[in-house]
Amino acid sequence: MTSEIKAAPAPTSARFTMLTLAAALTAAMPATASASLGWPVWVMFMGWVAFFTRGHSASGAFFSYLCLVIGIALGSGAALAVGALIPLIGPLAFSPVVFMVAIAVVSLRALPPLNNVPAYFPGLNTFFAHLEPGILVISELAAFSGLGSFAAWIAHKLQTQILRTQRPRKTET
Repeated sequence: MTSEIKAAPAPTSARFTMLTLAAALTAAMPATASASLGWPVWVMFMGWVAFFTRGHSASGAFFSYLCLVIGIALGSGAALAVGALIPLIGPLAFSPVVFMVAIAVVSLRALPPLNNVPAYFPGLNTFFAHLEPGILVISELAAFSGLGSFAAWIAHKLQTQILRTQRPRKTET
């Protein structure tokens, strides 16, 4: 179910089942496509997570995805910076790098429409879980997570359609 749905249908209702199936099928298809292409399935799901950090319109989805991609790029830059500093200061290299990245991300809250701070963190996590800095890696991770953001948008649209077409019946007493 999407975060915009205010009252959840009863778990035994047909609506509940349809909403659940719409999300599950919409998640299963890109997961299978990702695995078939040799893409890491978890990266696709990072895009799915980023989608739900903000409004669910096409533009809201796009800007959430853009924040995720910027997070991936910031993660790549942070990995390069840590790599350069580790020979000098060892594990203490993480302190100044994470501090600077956090300042950058949190400061972006003042820059609409890129002020979706929670969407940057799946991007940073995606990069740090991958750990190979470079333009090609950033592009690949952006594409893989983009599939997840798109799939989450489709799931949301399907669930919205189900909610519009399947109104709950009133019971007579």
